[in-house]
Amino acid sequence: MFFDIYYLIIVLPFVLLALYASYMVKSTYAKYERMDISNGISGAEAARMVLDSHGLTHVRIETVEGNLTDHYDPRTDTVYLSGAVYSGRNAAACGVAAHEAGHAVQHAEEYAPARLRMALVPVTNVGSSVGMWLILLGVVLIFLADFFVYVAYAGVLLFSLTALFQLVTLPVEFNASRRAMAALSSSGMFNPAEERGARRVLTAAAMTYVAALAVSLAQILRLLLIIGNAAGRRRD
Repeated sequence: MFFDIYYLIIVLPFVLLALYASYMVKSTYAKYERMDISNGISGAEAARMVLDSHGLTHVRIETVEGNLTDHYDPRTDTVYLSGAVYSGRNAAACGVAAHEAGHAVQHAEEYAPARLRMALVPVTNVGSSVGMWLILLGVVLIFLADFFVYVAYAGVLLFSLTALFQLVTLPVEFNASRRAMAALSSSGMFNPAEERGARRVLTAAAMTYVAALAVSLAQILRLLLIIGNAAGRRRD
């Protein structure tokens, strides 16, 4: 089931696209990591500037282990920045840091897509795991009764929650980047080249979310074809 012609034709091209998007994030970040900020501001300071400009002086900024592991945790109201981003005084670090601060602003302003994404987290985690088991069960036992076709389709429906989560993620991520770039630009602390570098890093990162959604949609199509093919064999 996991190594079939449908996977090679439908899913694999988008997996390769996702890998390319991931490569572009790393290479773009590495390029603009070498662009020092003329005023010497660090990523942590850029994030603090975005937060304070929205009255979020209570939101903490802390370091987290790893590379590009930066994120905002609404449970603790903390922006976590990887070491390179926290202390980095370059366009890439400031762009990423401002983006994560943008998520904190979304949370404070109760940005609807962000709230929906948070609500989808638990059901998506359950749906993706349970869904695959139902698909497997339905396809394996489909020869016994038509009932198992519906079991398999129910599994696809649950698995589709992952795609829904990724779809909702897109406006959240793009909005956070827009907020970040607006804050950097309005601060007057970055020259056009530095702003352009930060924007390119964030654009490359956003493309990874687009690619992930494409992979999930392709996977759903693949699963539907597998189930339809199994059902057709049973009728034959």
